[in-house]
Amino acid sequence: MEHLITKLLKAVFVIVIAIFMQSCYYDNVEDLYPQLPECDTTNVTYSNSVWPVINSNCTGCHGGNAPAGNIRLENYNDISSAANNGSLLGTIRHENGWSPMPKGGGKLNNCDITKIETWVNQGTPDN
Repeated sequence: MEHLITKLLKAVFVIVIAIFMQSCYYDNVEDLYPQLPECDTTNVTYSNSVWPVINSNCTGCHGGNAPAGNIRLENYNDISSAANNGSLLGTIRHENGWSPMPKGGGKLNNCDITKIETWVNQGTPDN
């Protein structure tokens, strides 16, 4: 009987060790928390930086025959006008006094906002 108990205890010990060994692994900080690439604002242009963000996030509601809020953002003139009157940055930054956009959605990512800010600070060039 003692021999059977010894075998049983050894089996339980092996199973417990196997379970604990499976839960141990090496964590690499870089793998667990990858660094996002920095936002490159060295060559911000309307056509390559601003328009793609506006087109993918804004024109669905602010385009067509009946744009939301009667605010059209379909071309350079529309967008630069909104940028120059402050409404573009106010809404995408979710600042007090402006209706946060995109409506019912989260803020644009920080890099997209930074690129639009850079473009506005450059004087909204059409390039």
